[in-house]
Amino acid sequence: MSHPSEPSSDSTTPAPPPAAPAAATVSRRAGRPPRFWETLAVVVVKPISRLFVRRRWRGGENIPRTGGLIIAANHLSWSDPVLLSHYLYNNGRWPTILAKAGLFRIRGLGHAIAQLQAIPVERNSTEATKSLKIAEERLRNGACILFYPEGTITRDPDLWPMVGKTGVARLALATGVPVIPIAHWGAQELLPYGATKPRLLPRKSFHVLAGPPVDLSKYAGKPMRGSVLRDATADITAAITDLLAEIRDEKAPEVPYDPKNAADG
Repeated sequence: MSHPSEPSSDSTTPAPPPAAPAAATVSRRAGRPPRFWETLAVVVVKPISRLFVRRRWRGGENIPRTGGLIIAANHLSWSDPVLLSHYLYNNGRWPTILAKAGLFRIRGLGHAIAQLQAIPVERNSTEATKSLKIAEERLRNGACILFYPEGTITRDPDLWPMVGKTGVARLALATGVPVIPIAHWGAQELLPYGATKPRLLPRKSFHVLAGPPVDLSKYAGKPMRGSVLRDATADITAAITDLLAEIRDEKAPEVPYDPKNAADG
């Protein structure tokens, strides 16, 4: 999973007032792939997920069934996009995922993930912001997009969410779509960061908890400069962290891990 580089934080473009998505008028197939590809993915993913993972799912009632929607989640493993997709699909949404552009250039695989509505991301390139523009258009057309505000798998030694990047907040303020925070736990046991082979046995438990929309109303109409975007991002990250603390039944750190500070130290 990959995310685009962030636009300059010096931008002072005013944030438009949130535009309430017309959920009632949006087709339930908005943002979904062709039926053949959707069926194929479901036939492959769901049985494998059920076989190797015990589902401990909560909070599905917080996920709107129609309308543009941002899902903001913590990132623990390369396996969690697939596991979260199963959760979201069972709760009525097809998740659009941002994926490394290189995957789209692999013969066969590239065509498949494109058909499944994934958005390519060119990292460290002037093309990087194109993925945000595509995501914004998809959101306005009623898609559900799965974002990892951290931008990569957490490097926090205790696996709490790191400081987030501002792309999710920028899209939320620009489109007015709801941001549903989701925390999950267990994917790191199935495929730990850095591992090349999954640990299928013993069977793992995958805990998911979705919360109510993050309240970003205090940022409506404010210029989308760095401070506003960072504060909105911090609110989104805090909501995810609180949910993860509930799942883990542990106290979360007061300040999220910042890999830049860790590198400086």
